[in-house]
Amino acid sequence: MINNLNNEPVYKKPEMSAWRQFVVFITLFISIYIIGNLIGAGIILMTIGMDALTNTNSPHFIQAFWIGQLIGITIPVFAISPIFSYFIVRDVKGYLKPEFKFSPILLLLVLVIMFSSTPITELLSNINEKIPLPSYLKWMREMEDSATKLMNAVLIMKTFWVMLANLLLIGLLTAIVEELMFRGCLQTILFKWTKNIHLAIWITAALFSAFHMEFFGFLPRLFLGALFGYFVAWSGSIWTSIWAHFLNNGTIVIVMYLYQQKVINLNPDNQHLFNYISYLISFIIVLFLLIIFRKVALPKKQATAY
Repeated sequence: MINNLNNEPVYKKPEMSAWRQFVVFITLFISIYIIGNLIGAGIILMTIGMDALTNTNSPHFIQAFWIGQLIGITIPVFAISPIFSYFIVRDVKGYLKPEFKFSPILLLLVLVIMFSSTPITELLSNINEKIPLPSYLKWMREMEDSATKLMNAVLIMKTFWVMLANLLLIGLLTAIVEELMFRGCLQTILFKWTKNIHLAIWITAALFSAFHMEFFGFLPRLFLGALFGYFVAWSGSIWTSIWAHFLNNGTIVIVMYLYQQKVINLNPDNQHLFNYISYLISFIIVLFLLIIFRKVALPKKQATAY
């Protein structure tokens, strides 16, 4: 209860508890996600035919893929964050963190950290690949192989303009929508729930990795999700993690394009580019740069809480 200018009591609606926010957010997301997928599938069925989506040799495969991707996944993931932050909790700034009030040095540090962490992500990928998959989950391997085949077909880039389109759609757009959802809303909700920023970051990173439904990519994506989480927690801005996410996805697109054009000999599918010394050096460099990032981003009084 608060008082207005006339000293009359005014009752302010209490904030929704964090666990209820989580339930509402997940329920809202699932609902929008299902609706988006149904609409996307309906458009494909009525205009192209579902066979185009599963047959990578179809002349309409790319068109069908992007209809399903944008309408079935990207738009629902993007919609959930502003809907929840504006209509449910009514705190866009607190949840989406859209402000640019941070030192530009942080963007440079993110750039160096992302490229320096490449050996670490390779190591985690190789460890993940060696984890035995239970026999009752063998279908996950088949599903991942099928998804990889589809993505490889999408990432066949014969011209610069196709590469640029993939860079914008897979690199930038995906980074924006996923970061608003995970490092924006979910990480904020979990921080309010757990009262521990580190726990909130790692739980969000685990949910982020699980969302992609790739068992053999879980560990490297968990690591990247944690990096993105600390970037936002320390800088107070979603744009630091969007930049990092874009660098990760965009680099893959550009490297694949250059490899297909025979400009470079580096095979992007090669997961054995580094050795154990490289892994150790990468870990030391990334840790050192994260400490610098934290010192630049956080005021001295706030640094003790993180």
